[in-house]
Parts: sequence; structure tokens; C-alpha cells
Amino acid sequence: MAPVTRAAAWLAAARPRTLLAAPAPIAVGTAVAAAEGAARPGVALLALFTALALQVAANFANDLFDFERGADGAGRRGPPRAVQSVWIRPREMRVGIALALGIATAAGLGLVAIGGWSIALAGGLSIGAALAYTGGPWPLGYHGWGDALVFAFFGGVGVVGSHHVQAGTWSPLALAAALPVGALVTAILVVNNLRDLETDARAGKRTLVVRLGDRVSRRYYAALVALAFAAPVALAALGRVSPAALLPLATLPLALRLARTVARAADAASWNDSLAGTARLAAVFSMLFALGIAA
Repeated sequence: MAPVTRAAAWLAAARPRTLLAAPAPIAVGTAVAAAEGAARPGVALLALFTALALQVAANFANDLFDFERGADGAGRRGPPRAVQSVWIRPREMRVGIALALGIATAAGLGLVAIGGWSIALAGGLSIGAALAYTGGPWPLGYHGWGDALVFAFFGGVGVVGSHHVQAGTWSPLALAAALPVGALVTAILVVNNLRDLETDARAGKRTLVVRLGDRVSRRYYAALVALAFAAPVALAALGRVSPAALLPLATLPLALRLARTVARAADAASWNDSLAGTARLAAVFSMLFALGIAA
């Protein structure tokens, strides 16, 4: 394996392909606030910065903890991990996790000053989830709870929280709009776990994909994508949003192509391309959904 620079090693540990998911809930939550005449762009940017820092912290933690638990061993199909590849030492990665969490906390305190105790609670839970996903005495991702965690935090907490900190109220529309965002970001995780199914099973990492098995998990991916596309259609049919919220349907060809690829994927290249493609789908779908809601 060719040597990498320090900067490239830390960039790889941050998993930039997955970072496309961070803006999605903030954009949709802000769009709901805008539709209510309550959007605050500065607050939205602070929320985005906080979300990005939290996701980087979670990715650093996963890099470290998966290595320590043996999930990132020889034979995995994904790209090389920083600690596994000895690009970054475990002690250094712990410092990186602490730094990313410190940045997220500092930014989050600004949101707490605006939104109060509910935002503080959401922030504390988000930090706990970032660490508990693969770390701690009972890592949630190793016991099949990763999907629920991702759906809840990238959907409910991300969309509803970013709306609430701007509007100062709770919105049923924000909760409904969280469904497609949570579904698509969870679909990213499903692709990741399908790719790593064999090595996860050997390491005792009982993800939901390991529990469901290969065939059912591929159908589960398709169901999540279908749920995402059904949500704006249902909201428009019920009159909760304008027809402009159907803009995400423009990404349907990409979604169908990804669903076909995931249904047949067998090699590392197909899985890695599907993961990157699903991250792009989540980002573009969410941005179009946000534009449609705000229109």
C-alpha cells in the first residue's frame, strides 16, 4: 500500500463521502422554518457546522473502535481505515475524537443559547450516540441498533431540531419531512453494512444487516428508498406542502439505478460505488425537497 500524507490520513478517517449526509437534515429543517417565515440563516449555518463536527467525531470513533474490536480486519471490502492501516495511531485518534467533539460542543453551545434545554438535550444525546455507536461496553451498532440510531438522529433530531432552534416551536410538518431524510441516510448505512456483512459477522458485529441476512437486507434498502420517495408524494396529496415539494422525484432515475445495483452487487467496487451514490442521492434529494418546501 502506497504511503499517505498525514493530511490524507485524517481526511480518509473523516470519510468525506458520508459527510454529504450532514447538510440534508439541516436543509430540510430550515426549509420548514422558511415556509413558516421563521428561517434564520446564521443559526442554520451554526447547526450545519455542529452537525458536520459531530459526524466527523463519529467517523473517527468508528475508525478507532472498529479496529479495536476486530471489525476492520483483513479481507474487508471497504476502503482502508486509518487506524487499521497504521496511518494514525490509536492514541492520536483519541485526540482527534476529543478535538472534533470539542468543536461540536463549542458550536452547539451557541445553539443551546438560542434554543434552550431541548437543544441541550438533543446535543447531549447526539454526542452520546456518536460514541456509543461502536464504542463503550455495549456498542449499539454491534447489537443491531445502528439503523434506528441513524434514522432517529439524521431524521428526527436533525430535521426537527434544526427547525425548532430557528422557529422556536415544534412542527408536525418538520416531523413528517424528517421521514425521507432519515430513510435515505439509513440507506447509506445499509449499503455500508451489506458490503461489510461477512467481516462484521466474523467479528461479532451483529448489525441489522447481519441479523436480516443478505437477501432481506437488499430488499430493506429498496424499501427505505421507496419510503423516501413516497413521503413527498403523500405530503403533497394531503395538501401539507405545495406541488413544488415533488422536486425530489427528479432523482428517481438515480434511485432506481442504485436499487438495481444494490440488488446485484457482489464485488467491492460495486458496493463502494453504491455507497457513494446513495450518499449523493440523500444529499440531492434533500436539497430539492428543501427547495420545494420553502417555495
